[in-house]
Amino acid sequence: MNIGIVSTGIYLPDTFITGKEIAEKAGIPVEVVEKKMGIKQKPIPGKDDHTCEMGIRAAKSAIEEGGINPKEIDVVIYIGEEHKEYPLWTAAIKLQEEIGAVNAWAFDVALRCSTTVMALKVAKSLMLTDSSIKTVLLAGGYRNVDFINYENKRTRFMFNLGAGGGAMILRKGESRNLLLETELMTDGSFSEDVVVVAGGTKNPLTKEMLAKGLNKLDVLDPEGMKQRLEKKSMENFLKVINTSLEKSDFSKKDIGYVGMLHMKKSAHDYVLKQLGLSSDQSIYLENYGHIGQIDQILSLQLAEQAGKIKSGDIVVLVSAGIGYAWGATTIRWGEGA
Repeated sequence: MNIGIVSTGIYLPDTFITGKEIAEKAGIPVEVVEKKMGIKQKPIPGKDDHTCEMGIRAAKSAIEEGGINPKEIDVVIYIGEEHKEYPLWTAAIKLQEEIGAVNAWAFDVALRCSTTVMALKVAKSLMLTDSSIKTVLLAGGYRNVDFINYENKRTRFMFNLGAGGGAMILRKGESRNLLLETELMTDGSFSEDVVVVAGGTKNPLTKEMLAKGLNKLDVLDPEGMKQRLEKKSMENFLKVINTSLEKSDFSKKDIGYVGMLHMKKSAHDYVLKQLGLSSDQSIYLENYGHIGQIDQILSLQLAEQAGKIKSGDIVVLVSAGIGYAWGATTIRWGEGA
């Protein structure tokens, strides 16, 4: 049974921070931010750009683009961040209400910046095993930029974090934009390398914790993480891509476009080289930064708008997230796929 992508939706705040401003905040050369980190600018949340709310706006855009009646939606999966309007809150149910998906049931999933890729696998599995599920909406928002302290050198690799919302509608029986196979990997040896120290059960949020800035993202063992990650990160990144393709009966020579998360420019270029792809077969998100798990949806939508993907192309969406998690999904794009 085919599962296809009906439409996507993106919401971006109209407030941005430039690479030059990031450089000034961090006390580093602007060339490092713009060229090495690859951040010319990135969206940051405005006053009303709350996490779930940005997902709602993206979902409404996807619904309009796909010509979908919200009452057709059977399941709503929230793919946004856990940093949202309220703690201990199921954002999917709020999102369901706001878009009018009155016949759906809803739940949240989380795998940091690999959430969208993971949710595609979950959604497809649900649709294939439950005959009553025909249309699924994935949507959510992201604003982990709130947790960045630009004066903390240990978190420099996360200075690209931004804000925005994304959505994707899947439907059973579609003949276009077929969702093929997904591959995921996780490695728990990195599970406590990147954390927000204060605010959980281990270290409840207090005035003292706030004064120390422990409510921001931090890297507890930066050197150890760097050494361990250098050995595994790119290897696992390429492994999930190749395995996703193989499970879909394709190989890297078949790739027409790869939708990657934002990372430093040298890493982006390395992946393209290893896959035998040109720079025209991807989009480097230097004007958007890293909007977490929204990157893959953003890259896909930008590529479609720019005419970088055509009917019959093999598209791979790939992610990596702290924890550490890697994921890739293969899509056969276009009609009659």
